[in-house]
Amino acid sequence: MTATRVDTDRIRRLPKAVLHDHLDGGLRPATVVELAEAVGHTLPTTDPDELAAWYFAAANSGDLVRYIATFEHTLAVMQTREGLLRTAEEYVLDLAADGVVYAEVRYAPELNTTGGLALAEVVETVQEGLAAGMAKAAAAGTPVRVGTLLCGMRMFDRVREAADLAVAFRDAGVVGFDIAGAEAGFPAADHLGAFEHLRRENVPFTIHAGEADGLSSIHQALQICGAQRLGHGVRITDDIVDGKLGRLAGWVRDRRIALEMCPTSNLQTGAATSIAEHPITALKDLGFRVTLNTDNRLVSGTTMTREMSLLVEQAGWTVEDLRTVTVNAVKSAFIPFDERKALIEDVVLPGYAL
Repeated sequence: MTATRVDTDRIRRLPKAVLHDHLDGGLRPATVVELAEAVGHTLPTTDPDELAAWYFAAANSGDLVRYIATFEHTLAVMQTREGLLRTAEEYVLDLAADGVVYAEVRYAPELNTTGGLALAEVVETVQEGLAAGMAKAAAAGTPVRVGTLLCGMRMFDRVREAADLAVAFRDAGVVGFDIAGAEAGFPAADHLGAFEHLRRENVPFTIHAGEADGLSSIHQALQICGAQRLGHGVRITDDIVDGKLGRLAGWVRDRRIALEMCPTSNLQTGAATSIAEHPITALKDLGFRVTLNTDNRLVSGTTMTREMSLLVEQAGWTVEDLRTVTVNAVKSAFIPFDERKALIEDVVLPGYAL
């Protein structure tokens, strides 16, 4: 097949799938301003454009811990039922406007309880907001399917509670689980009991690994905890020398373990040095199941259209490459096989044939 370059207008129209995107990292700047005023929270600025620029600048520190600290202001406006309903609904509508047809949104319910909501109330409210967004998107002719991943925060002690919530809500929109937060010093295996519980209950999960920590974090996530996907996983390149795969890299590639890669975010946290040299391209060419993701759209000042455009412009990607990572994402989604198959055959492939 002849490789085809693609322009930005076509990229906007292409069907997209995102597996790694945080709810609290994707709010509209204007919404943050309005909700902050309502709850009495002080922001760095009350101008939406200036706030968006502040987020992007603050996140460009090259340090994961400082990157995570930018979430203080989004979380502050997500502690009430009203705040959660609005941000969840807008989350879906923004994805639909970007051409996303399938998404998995992740968040940690324990971070949304300072306003008095119980953990279960947080989940119920977010699901209600997501459902409202999906209904509006479908009515507008831009349907998008959104599943939820509940997160436990690896540096705190409520990971098992979050896992229990994932089990309890798995028939109500929650499709899987994750642990998030600073990697270094907080190994995934500290929460092995939660992962064993999820496996017993047949709930799939991904684990943030190989972003700010090295190969040991990837090995632990896969071989000790049993993750089905890797959040980021860029450090798998440490096990590849001159194109030759080590045992762990070979395991990841050969078992088709999806890598949830987030190029712009990785530049901000220091996990990569440029879009042109980001490991996603080399790993794609080596046959890994790479997927393309936004991570945090507000914090990284990005969209799926922007991530795709950057790879086309700076790493030489073609429309075939974009189709490959989109199909990879749907194949690796935490929804039933028949639903994944239908999305690929009825939505994704026809969208790339236009």
